[in-house]
Amino acid sequence: MSKKYFGTDGIRGRVGVAPITAEFVLKLGWAVGVILAKKDNRNVLIGKDTRISGYMLESALEAGLSAAGAHVHLLGPMPTPGIAYLTNTLQAQAGIVISASHNPYYDNGIKLFSARGIKLKESVEKAIETQLEQAMITVAPHCLGKATRITNAQRTYIEFCKSTWPTALNLNGLKVVIDCANGATYHIAPHVFSELGADVVAIGVEPDGLNINEYVGATYLKHLKERVLAENADLGIAFDGDGDRVMMIDHTGEPVDGDDLLYILARSGLKTGWIHGGVVGTVMSNLGLELALNKLGLSFLRAQVGDRYVNEALQAKGWLLGGETSGHIVRRDLTTTGDGIVAALQVLLSLKLHNKTLHEYKSSLKKFPQILLNIQSKTPRISMQSEKLQRAVQGAERALAKQGRILVRPSGTEPLIRIMVESTDLIQAEQIAKDLAEIVQSLKQ
Repeated sequence: MSKKYFGTDGIRGRVGVAPITAEFVLKLGWAVGVILAKKDNRNVLIGKDTRISGYMLESALEAGLSAAGAHVHLLGPMPTPGIAYLTNTLQAQAGIVISASHNPYYDNGIKLFSARGIKLKESVEKAIETQLEQAMITVAPHCLGKATRITNAQRTYIEFCKSTWPTALNLNGLKVVIDCANGATYHIAPHVFSELGADVVAIGVEPDGLNINEYVGATYLKHLKERVLAENADLGIAFDGDGDRVMMIDHTGEPVDGDDLLYILARSGLKTGWIHGGVVGTVMSNLGLELALNKLGLSFLRAQVGDRYVNEALQAKGWLLGGETSGHIVRRDLTTTGDGIVAALQVLLSLKLHNKTLHEYKSSLKKFPQILLNIQSKTPRISMQSEKLQRAVQGAERALAKQGRILVRPSGTEPLIRIMVESTDLIQAEQIAKDLAEIVQSLKQ
């Protein structure tokens, strides 16, 4: 059975348009309570990012969960990985995140974590969808769930992040610009890095409910680059709206993406001895990363796009490091999901241990030229079935031979078709990407 509501990363969409309505989310809370809350453990955590719609959706979830007999513990604004950590640490039965990650403020979504702090298995998501088709029945009055607010959630997560850094070391002498995307890390990330000794310049730390990800954060590095250069900082760190992704800027102003970060961590891991076996990336990971890791003696496995699939592959292989080009980085020995703050700390630790700048470490990875295009599509999954588009992709693959890769896929989080073309020849990659984009745009929506 295919899923009706759950996508690559939970349920996501435009606020006020099904399924992101108060009515649906009320029933979703009830369905989650029925499926996940147990007699001996009815505790569910709810956290959110800084979108104005979070207030409405939080209240709807709380009511639905209570109707199912689940006890609700409200965390307030918290990064997604912080909610995953607290779900596991506080031994709750489930954790719920109200966030649309890197999307604009007018979108929102629901992500779910199991008691272990990992994304729900697809079988559980399907069980929740099946429950949604049933009539909503409220438990007896004496069985209704209660709601409480956890007031020390932010400090608990700050201390956890700091605990992943060696107590014998500090960040004294490092000047870093941190961009919190006016999102869930705004009141957490600056404290983590400054309390470890860094000289922190913080931007994107004035959320108003409407400015999350607006010209700031991991998907918009222009202002971070300008501030790093203006402050003569050692580097810049950008998180997305819910804090599970990280991108960086080196001291020269060059961007450092998830592929670069994986390479830095893998090289450092080999020197310090914590890494073994291989690294998990995705179908979007640059071919240059795969070849560079192979040269280091590490295997490389490509998973589907989405940190849940990266995590599942890591668990299956017993490996510790994986991530996405977009900046989801998983250190499975430290976290249960992608964690932007922890990943950034581990990169800084690598630089400190091996006395290198971010620019030096990044420059040693040689990537293939890669063109990425996002084309608007009202019906991306239907458009992907077009014979015209499929023939064009096959023809382009023949033209590339073994000198590159093509990936055309529907976005799991936005109404887009994503086109990736990789080639040893940049001009060829640009032309192929342009041709495919024109075909996608010509399809009836």
